[in-house]
Amino acid sequence: MAMAVSSSSSSGIRNSGFSRSVISSEPKVSQIGSLRLLDRVNVTPMYLNVSGKRSSSVKPLNAESKNKDSMIPLAATMVAAKVAEDVVEEVEIEDFEQLAKNLENASPLEIMDKALEKYGNDIAIAFSGAEDVALIEYAHLTGRPFRVFSLDTGRLNPETYRFFDAVEKHYGIRIEYMFPDSVEVQGLVRNKGLFSFYEDGHQECCRVRKVRPLRRALKGLKAWITGQRKDQSPGTRSEIPVVQVDPVFEGLDGGVGSLVKWNPVANVAGNDVWNFLRTMDVPVNTLHAAGYISIGCEPCTRAVLPGQHEREGRWWWEDAKAKECGLHKGNVKENAADAKVNGESKSAVADIFKNENLVTLSRQGIENLMKLENRKEPWIVVLYAPWCPFCQAMEASYDELADKLAGSGIKVAKFRADGDQKEFAKQELQLGSFPTILVFPKNSSRPIKYPSEKRDVDSLTSFLNLVR
Repeated sequence: MAMAVSSSSSSGIRNSGFSRSVISSEPKVSQIGSLRLLDRVNVTPMYLNVSGKRSSSVKPLNAESKNKDSMIPLAATMVAAKVAEDVVEEVEIEDFEQLAKNLENASPLEIMDKALEKYGNDIAIAFSGAEDVALIEYAHLTGRPFRVFSLDTGRLNPETYRFFDAVEKHYGIRIEYMFPDSVEVQGLVRNKGLFSFYEDGHQECCRVRKVRPLRRALKGLKAWITGQRKDQSPGTRSEIPVVQVDPVFEGLDGGVGSLVKWNPVANVAGNDVWNFLRTMDVPVNTLHAAGYISIGCEPCTRAVLPGQHEREGRWWWEDAKAKECGLHKGNVKENAADAKVNGESKSAVADIFKNENLVTLSRQGIENLMKLENRKEPWIVVLYAPWCPFCQAMEASYDELADKLAGSGIKVAKFRADGDQKEFAKQELQLGSFPTILVFPKNSSRPIKYPSEKRDVDSLTSFLNLVR
């Protein structure tokens, strides 16, 4: 299997001066196979291969353990196993929670260097074809050999495939692509069509095209490196540690706790990632220049507009809390999405839209507003959930709108529509996903739903002037 490998195997972060090395585009199996071999402790039962042939220590991402056909006599095996048992007793179990605390203030480069030093050929970078190319640049700067894999779902944008090729040429590597099972894809498409996710959600398609191929990839590793950041999705990813025992997937040794997950840019802001990419002159996906920030499959990704959160370009027809594909399920924070509201119980999430010029509507208040056929003034109301990152993203512009319209005869209001109020909002207030914006005209009882996702002050004001 082709590997993503740097040729400067002996020069680490402290000696390389971060200079770029000449990197061969051909895989160097023997080099990776000998990587830090003397530093590793084999704690599995020891067997002698009587065939005399030396097997490579390089493992493909979907490697399976194989039994040897030729074994030494039972007595010798028992002695070897006893030796291995003694070695096990001397090995300390790593405290990854403590390691995460120790590295909390470390730079992404330090974290990447630590991960590659610790796991060598048994760790790989998960590359999605977006700004996580920064991970590859950090790995290159350490001067250590590294591997890169990516999930080819079969539905990526053409720009993403061209980006993969540019990255391979820039770093002189070969990305290890993982593909979905063709029989599973065939069954899904034949039974439900090519675009079933628009009707019943994206989870089934992602499970077939992304999660299961990832599971196969990780079974050949002891650790993996991701580009998750806390600011990517404040409602679900805000507690990502820089290193952790993977809570969902299994690694090479199998079982719970057999895989370690490294998140070197967890504490880095998106703007800082982009400043780094520009400074280092790293190739980037051309979709970014077209307004795409978070990039996935072509049917499920689109550009975001001013005032929108970066994840709002993904699965835009679904609720904010559903905007995860399952690859990082273990890092999705349970939030107060289903908590009781409006006095029935307190949510752990702080409220938003606190401007003094905003009217807070209760259930009874908005029902009364709906019943009025001849209002004295028009109203604009946002249906929101405080945990929703897309509602949080528009808070500043909506507060500015409230200030701008203060004293103008137009009421600006909010109604919290999650929890117990969600079904009511769906049935009576046209709630599809958060946030939903309604305008109650002066002489009409029926509210008009704002159809655009441009939530800047000028766009909202223009719409109000047209319908109020």
